[in-house]
Amino acid sequence: MSSPRRIVIAPDSFKGTATAPEVVAALAAGLGDGVEIIRMPMADGGEGTLEAIAQTVQGARRTPVKVTGPASFPVDAEWVWLPPTDDAPQGTGVVELASTSGIELLTGGLRPWQASTLGFGQAIAKALDHGVSRLVLGIGSSASTDGGVGMLTALGARFTDEFDMAVAPGAEGLSDIRKVDLARLRALPDAGAQVLTDVTNPLLGARGAAAVFGAQKGLTDPAPVDAALANLVERMHAAQGEAASGARDADPDEPGAGAAGGAGYGLLAWGALLTNGAERVAELIGLREAIAGADLVITGEGSFDGQSAAGKVPSHVAASAREVGVPVALVAGRIADDADTSAFAGAASLTDLAGSSDAAIADPARWLTVAARALVS
Repeated sequence: MSSPRRIVIAPDSFKGTATAPEVVAALAAGLGDGVEIIRMPMADGGEGTLEAIAQTVQGARRTPVKVTGPASFPVDAEWVWLPPTDDAPQGTGVVELASTSGIELLTGGLRPWQASTLGFGQAIAKALDHGVSRLVLGIGSSASTDGGVGMLTALGARFTDEFDMAVAPGAEGLSDIRKVDLARLRALPDAGAQVLTDVTNPLLGARGAAAVFGAQKGLTDPAPVDAALANLVERMHAAQGEAASGARDADPDEPGAGAAGGAGYGLLAWGALLTNGAERVAELIGLREAIAGADLVITGEGSFDGQSAAGKVPSHVAASAREVGVPVALVAGRIADDADTSAFAGAASLTDLAGSSDAAIADPARWLTVAARALVS
């Protein structure tokens, strides 16, 4: 590879090890002098989405908000306001589930039955109060499997039991739902809500929210939660027609309905549209335009494996670079044996460079710097 003069650095976070901006900084440190570096931290809707957009979009403004976290304790979070555009004249509000109802917020252990998306909905409500024309909602890294009930509750819906009392938060209350009242559910903003996710699972069944993602949230038996989610669908179906404009009778089999413990389903029922997270983030930060004038693009993620081609950040960045004929290189914490790296002009594994995964995790900044030097040498 000839020495590049202009390099775009556009990685995802290395989850649990380094944020996307930290990865960018470490890679940039390894590129030396005489190189123009365009820093474009990326995300796919999960943890780090808010930060990537806030740091990259000109005029973005952070707005603090205190919400009820997934363990029912107050959490200091924020949403981001993006400047007006032709199709969103009052600006766009970006809200991230990870920083309001995310699994990383559970400092006292997992809460598979009690964790909820209430805080996520509270942050969305604050953005609506601000008067934004459009919402962009990242829904990765969820702590709960509540089908979006907590979120919808914060937006005005009521979920009650046989005694007309509000059901318990989280998965725990889903089987008790006997009535859903959507009469006071807030309307979508004028330009709608776009939901960022890389998950295409349905809500129910063997590929559903509980069966596939429940274990990582602490569920030992997904069957009761799957049945409880089915009860939610039945009650939501009966409630349609009472909601504010935009709400609809969501199909639990729609791809992405099972994302974020079923928050995807709740958002679909509200009337939001699910979209590929990496693709939409790239559009918001102007990645394609930056790549068009580059000599090299460097992207990456913590673990690059056989699933990484399915909508993950590196695959999207590589496709965008390929469209304009710019070579792209990959840096990952580890590169699995079954991973296809043929789309990349070069690839570097921190685990290989450091000699072990433990060594790479202990000092990721050092090995990211080494990786960058190796790729452009």
